[in-house]
Amino acid sequence: MKKVILILAVAASVITSCKKPAGEGGNSSIQGKIWARNNRPDFGALYGQGPGADVDVYIIYGDDATYGNKVKSGPDGVYEFQYLRKGSYKIYAYSQDSVATVATPPYSPLNPNLHAPNMAVIKTVEITKRKQTVDAGTMIINN
Repeated sequence: MKKVILILAVAASVITSCKKPAGEGGNSSIQGKIWARNNRPDFGALYGQGPGADVDVYIIYGDDATYGNKVKSGPDGVYEFQYLRKGSYKIYAYSQDSVATVATPPYSPLNPNLHAPNMAVIKTVEITKRKQTVDAGTMIINN
């Protein structure tokens, strides 16, 4: 009988002492917004801007090397990742890189062959307690 009680006590302490890493399985969430800027191909002029609807937004859990989940922003540019545990997260969306714009010859300011490679716009967010909703703010992307 004493051995059973001892085994149960050790098992209970092992189970309660395990710290779960950042990721799904909790009751916290991260919310944010995408703001999209529509530029001329050479980024010489801004045609318009507004909420980034239907944009893929990714989340990296803790120190993971790749993303753990992705969602699409709604028509108002708002996105949300739910059911998260305490920990550190990276949220990102892809944007055209206005600095690395390249063109195929012949070059002209309105060359339809201009394109900009994509780059990630990254926000780091920390969830510090249970049942917390963290605002990741607004990510500005170039379309």
